[in-house]
Amino acid sequence: MERKKWLLLVLLIFVVSAANAQLRFGLKGGFNIASVKFNKDVLNAENINGFHIGPMLEFMPDAGIGLDVAFLYSRKGFYSKDISREGSFTNDYLEVPVNFKCKIGLPLVSPYFAAGPYMSFRVAGDGKQNVANNIIDQIEAKSFGAGLNFTAGVEVLKRIQVGLTYDWGLTNNYQTFNAGSPSDYKGKEHTWLISAALMF
Repeated sequence: MERKKWLLLVLLIFVVSAANAQLRFGLKGGFNIASVKFNKDVLNAENINGFHIGPMLEFMPDAGIGLDVAFLYSRKGFYSKDISREGSFTNDYLEVPVNFKCKIGLPLVSPYFAAGPYMSFRVAGDGKQNVANNIIDQIEAKSFGAGLNFTAGVEVLKRIQVGLTYDWGLTNNYQTFNAGSPSDYKGKEHTWLISAALMF
């Protein structure tokens, strides 16, 4: 019986918090500075510029701690002189970051911090390319990726959010192949995002 009372109390707190919470919709976009780190020094991968854009939702209770979720169309990849076609290897992804968010409520400018996991699904792009070096013959982009992201930013006039995010890839988003050897090498994405969001 005592256990049921505690469960009802927790449920009541959740319902009251949800009733007082602020749910907002926004449109988010910005620039990507992306690259890939391989587990061996087999490819000279350098940064490449991309973009991201899409809708987001923010669920922020009065306490200043909540969630935000986004559905972003994002272009990432890397640049390498070893790649056969103009040195760039880019792919487009549907990315879904889910962040725990902490906002310090101030009248004009409110700093915020966010962190959480993300998933990415490749929807277009190069897929595979030939490589012009003596170690690997071909590189392939995987169709699914996941990782963690960390964001710091500010909200201006409760309408515009500007933030800097670091995406730390945890899955192997790229794999290399060599026709003459069973050895292959794997690469993880590392991306900086500079974003602005208009909240409604």
